[in-house]
Amino acid sequence: MAVTDSFTIAALGPETWDAFDALAQRHHGVWNGCWCTWFITLEAEKDKDRTAESNRALKKRCVEAGTNHSALVFDGERAVAWCEYGTPAELPNMKHRKDYEAGLTRLPDYRVVCFFVDRDYRRQGLAALALRGALDLIAQAGGGVVEAYPHDLEPGKKVSGSFLYSVTRSMFEEAGFTYDRPKGQGNCVMTLTVAPA
Repeated sequence: MAVTDSFTIAALGPETWDAFDALAQRHHGVWNGCWCTWFITLEAEKDKDRTAESNRALKKRCVEAGTNHSALVFDGERAVAWCEYGTPAELPNMKHRKDYEAGLTRLPDYRVVCFFVDRDYRRQGLAALALRGALDLIAQAGGGVVEAYPHDLEPGKKVSGSFLYSVTRSMFEEAGFTYDRPKGQGNCVMTLTVAPA
């Protein structure tokens, strides 16, 4: 684990699964039982009878197989936030796919797709900390072009943080990402090249 501020960052894996699981359980599986699995399977492949428990089982299988990645933020032994990232093959699903593919010239090496922060830890900058952790883990894995798909909010528009699964354009700009193009209503594509560590 790397120490950052008063929190630590660790990769999601079999050894940190229980902490991730506890965080998701505290929030009823997150987003109506998604368990942060929405990006793992293409929409056409999704089981229409999916449940929170089947999503949890899918997430656990992917983590154990090493095909699902997140940077977990810990407060002591307690996981309190995450940033999910992975290759396009690991995270093939996305919102506004038609708009995305219309402007696509090259697939990225990695995608940053989903954030979650424990309700008791919101508004403390943990999403940004989780993103830095994910970028560090990507660098350790060899780096490459990283894409993100944040909400591109109109100036002054307020949205509940619980709906910002991909956070905001301004947070990615602060992390060094550059704007590439719009993607559907209210979202955009941003990129950053991460050097290998």
